[in-house]
Amino acid sequence: MAAINNCAIASAVALVFLFLAGVPEPSLATLVKEQGPVLEYHNGTLLKGEVTVNLVWYGEFTATQRSIIVDFLQSFKSEKDAPAPSVGSWWKTTEKYKGGGLASLVVGKQIMDEKCSLGKSLKDEQIEELAGKGGHDAASVSVVMTDKDVSVDGFCRSRCGTHASTAAGENRVAYAWVGNSETQCPGKCAWPFHQPIYGPQTPPLVAPNGDVGVDGMIINLATVLAGTVTNPFKDGYFQGPATAPLEAVSACTGMFGSGSYPGNAGKVLVDKTSSASYNAHGANGRKFLLPAMWDPAKSACATLV
Repeated sequence: MAAINNCAIASAVALVFLFLAGVPEPSLATLVKEQGPVLEYHNGTLLKGEVTVNLVWYGEFTATQRSIIVDFLQSFKSEKDAPAPSVGSWWKTTEKYKGGGLASLVVGKQIMDEKCSLGKSLKDEQIEELAGKGGHDAASVSVVMTDKDVSVDGFCRSRCGTHASTAAGENRVAYAWVGNSETQCPGKCAWPFHQPIYGPQTPPLVAPNGDVGVDGMIINLATVLAGTVTNPFKDGYFQGPATAPLEAVSACTGMFGSGSYPGNAGKVLVDKTSSASYNAHGANGRKFLLPAMWDPAKSACATLV
């Protein structure tokens, strides 16, 4: 005979009491509270201090598209440089990660490869090769930005961007990649600015900078940069296997504002003139929509609004 579970008996008795008292039966959600992510620190190196971000533009990005992304990166300097809530205040959460400190991101070199020297179908080793054009300084991160007509192995199927590292003498150097999903999978990699591929078909939000693909890239760039700083060499902060980890932002997927749930980005701010949705102010008057980040002080995913 199976052992009797005392907790199960207690729960059943409680439900009977509530029924007899005329109290509505509680839902499963109230009986079983969903546990949030808990990122474990694996005692590895985190990036801190001044970190130079070099950009490798692969494909034909317009001057406007490049300026949106550069303005975003320039917004990291300080939470005091823009009205609240700001990109800087969002980024300041990374300072709470034990073993690290605030990584001050500054824009470095910009390398243009408009003719796609390695073709328009890239594998991971080619992303690493392109990142190498930004240099191999241990105090820098080269980010490869691929245009909307460039496919990358795993893009759309399993990822919208990624970060990794490579050996550079006695050091390891971090690098990252983010793709423009405008024509390939905006319903996945540019959500919530496009109808989702799966799940509830809620109306898309208006992109704050008027470019679904690039505003989607901002979300994914924010995700990989947070992961790069807090888990640059796969031994920092993450949950799950090191080969497929949930990191500072990827552990909070789909959360942009308070009250978010699968298929709903949550409560965000709306520009009265353009009706664009955002939750962070940035450099040069820009507005951005940033994903939630895991806050180690709260052991929970935190949003700006």
